[in-house]
Amino acid sequence: MKRIILITGGARSGKSTYAEQLALSLSSRPVYIATARIWDDDFRERVRRHKERRGPEWTNFEEEKFLSRLDVEGRVVLVDCVTLWCTNFFFDLNSDIDRALGAARQEFDAFIRQEATFIFVTNEIGMGGTSHNELQRRFTDLLGWMNQYIASRADEVILMVSGIALTIK
Repeated sequence: MKRIILITGGARSGKSTYAEQLALSLSSRPVYIATARIWDDDFRERVRRHKERRGPEWTNFEEEKFLSRLDVEGRVVLVDCVTLWCTNFFFDLNSDIDRALGAARQEFDAFIRQEATFIFVTNEIGMGGTSHNELQRRFTDLLGWMNQYIASRADEVILMVSGIALTIK
């Protein structure tokens, strides 16, 4: 049976740790899909720490954009994270919000056609003030709309605040 869970929250709110624990509570062999591109040494170190935290029970994939290429039928799947995934569409499509949003929605819909339990982690970046930087404002719009799109299709939405999970839906 298909199930979609969205876990959102601010930076360092405990989203990834919560999502990993949830996935392991649902399956002894969950799938982890990392969407990040490595752009500098600091980020490479963050990715290394994330990998180190997960044990051998995880099936790990790295896929920057085309999640639907992966066969996850019948599995518990953690996608970490929607923010970096949308960043890849945003920059590859020259910061064109409409094209990036359309491409991300299309790929999301293709991916979730599979019968699986999907756990998506994302950042809630629109809760702060409006940025003076136009590019940041555009990306905030894109991510906000994509988060809404996923949340509207989700069976459950969890907001993480200071390491505490709050059920929204």
